[in-house]
Amino acid sequence: MSDYFLYGMLSFALSLLFSMGGTGSGIALIPLLHFLGLDFTVAKAVGLFAGASTTITSSVMNIKRKVLDLRFVWPIALMMLIFAPLGAYTSQFIQAEYVKVLFMLLLFYSATMMLFGKKKALLHSHTKILPFLVGAIVGFMAGLLGVGGGNLLIPLLIILGYDPKKVAISVSFVVPFAALSSFATYASYVPLDWKLLLTVALAAVAGGYIGNYLMHFKLEQKQIKKIMALLLYLLAFKMLYSFITVS
Repeated sequence: MSDYFLYGMLSFALSLLFSMGGTGSGIALIPLLHFLGLDFTVAKAVGLFAGASTTITSSVMNIKRKVLDLRFVWPIALMMLIFAPLGAYTSQFIQAEYVKVLFMLLLFYSATMMLFGKKKALLHSHTKILPFLVGAIVGFMAGLLGVGGGNLLIPLLIILGYDPKKVAISVSFVVPFAALSSFATYASYVPLDWKLLLTVALAAVAGGYIGNYLMHFKLEQKQIKKIMALLLYLLAFKMLYSFITVS
């Protein structure tokens, strides 16, 4: 019971913080759960379930506000729905240490983009096939690493010249497609504790809802993202230290 309480509090706190920064908390929750003793693949499944629960809340709120451009998001959502399970399925055939290395690199990348990423577009001419390609690539990588894909999708779409505000709103809608389909795949071959899943998911929804509400009080986004980036750097260096000490 004490473990459930600890996992629930971690999920709530991370969802609160990361939703104020406009992203999902799975990227931080997964390594923390693994450090606390959960198998890495199980931690990915739990993180996906919690992340999907949080982003669904954000998606519903954005749909109610009528700020979602469905013509823009449906190709990305469709491809992520198809390719995220393929990435999750492929994960079981790749040595866990290699996946952890990729996850560590994602932590470093995400933290660096939060601190130093420039919103400069490198491409301004968009073809109709581009969202399909982006959704397929990000979906596969998201499924492989066990994340919703928002940390990969947001900077990539901005670099490709899409409006940052539209991107931020759209990502909260498409991430559940990748997260839920990936989770379903992991659940097919990973033994899961459904009480743990429910505890973490409910805590994530509560934290995400409060964080999303607080975000609209014009909190200093730069300061929040600095805290988020610092946490991701700490987790990345912790994983790097584990690789060094084991080898």
